[in-house]
Amino acid sequence: MGKRRGKPRVYPLPQHGVRRDQLSHAALRVTSRLQEAGFSAFVVGGAVRDLMLDVSPKDFDVATNATPEQVHHLFRRSRIIGRRFRIVHVMMGPETIEVTTFRGGSVDDTNETGRIMADNSFGSQEEDAHRRDFTVNALFYDPSNETVIDYHNGVRDLHAKKLVMIGQPARRYQEDPVRMLRAVRLAAKLGFEIDDDTKKPIRSHAHLLKKEPPARLFDELLKLLMSGHAYACLKKLREEGLARGVFPLLDAVIDDKGGEDAFLKLSLDSTDARLRADKPISVGFLLATLLWRQVAQGWQRRCEAGEKSLPALLDAISDVENEQDNDFAIPRRFSVTMREIWTLQARFDSRTGGRPYRFLEQPRFRAAYDFLALRSEAGEVPSALVEWWERFQRADGDECERLIAEAKEGGAEEPAKKRRRRRSGRRKPEGAGESAE
Repeated sequence: MGKRRGKPRVYPLPQHGVRRDQLSHAALRVTSRLQEAGFSAFVVGGAVRDLMLDVSPKDFDVATNATPEQVHHLFRRSRIIGRRFRIVHVMMGPETIEVTTFRGGSVDDTNETGRIMADNSFGSQEEDAHRRDFTVNALFYDPSNETVIDYHNGVRDLHAKKLVMIGQPARRYQEDPVRMLRAVRLAAKLGFEIDDDTKKPIRSHAHLLKKEPPARLFDELLKLLMSGHAYACLKKLREEGLARGVFPLLDAVIDDKGGEDAFLKLSLDSTDARLRADKPISVGFLLATLLWRQVAQGWQRRCEAGEKSLPALLDAISDVENEQDNDFAIPRRFSVTMREIWTLQARFDSRTGGRPYRFLEQPRFRAAYDFLALRSEAGEVPSALVEWWERFQRADGDECERLIAEAKEGGAEEPAKKRRRRRSGRRKPEGAGESAE
């Protein structure tokens, strides 16, 4: 495991290859202004790690010996946030840089299990490095001379593709149980192995996560699902014993046998692809795919028992929602989208009369259609159904009527009563791809 060292190893540019012009404009400005004011300032953590791996960082964090108040005084567009540990958000254009003061070696307050409750003691760079979680996240980059400062053999572990906890892993997990989830996410995202000493206490300490606030666990789950390697993260959660019983949302998603869920894998692969292409992600859509297997199984059971399709689907949805509300409340802004996408699945079979026209006017039609396309790709519904709706969306008035007649001849569901058909001039739905929240 990562051991504390007195004197750091300093790597010059030729040994690490990270140039200052690879930093964002905002990160470079923040470190420069702090240094010009007489403070130490370094880009730190995941950004340094990613740059050394030739990966574009999602954001840049800065560590300094300036106090939060001193940082706030230097930057007009900034604010101090946090209670457990105060940090400063510095806004520059569209970018926000998180600036933290070097943390000290002591912890202000812990509870009976060792969980850190307050942590506002400041210290030296060495102490700050020792307080970070993994060795590869404890690297400091100084833009002024383009050096990397390493107190815990992080560069060595990075080249070995190994995730190593700094300090005693069991104690670090007690201080903050969410570190176990970060270990899984980083290992899956980076393709790293978790060091044996770092991995060993995870299974026996998994129960500590149950005491974390549901909102914090939900945020960590979203980080896993939106890591760009979502399915690998879920598999790693199962391997390390962190899925069942910890995330009620995942209990029905990840089985202990390690079986592949074709629909879920397709959905998460699609999300990963959208993230790589910098396309927006609908969290409601993502959660709808995550829980779909539960809904689909309940829907099928009810239909086989003789219930009509739509009432059967609504009952299945209610069962899943009730279970989630009891264990792991999903924010309403996401659950509403999720329910609408599910509910609309029963309407795709209705392709006669005026129903298809009215369906296209639904605000969530496109998200529901994308969901249907995933179901088709996973073999749940015929591809011909998806193709019909794709053609109908793009057709003009006469072609729409021909498609409806074709569907009727093919045995599509008849409307409950005869309705007057629209002639033409129908507006097509706005947008393409998953709808926004």
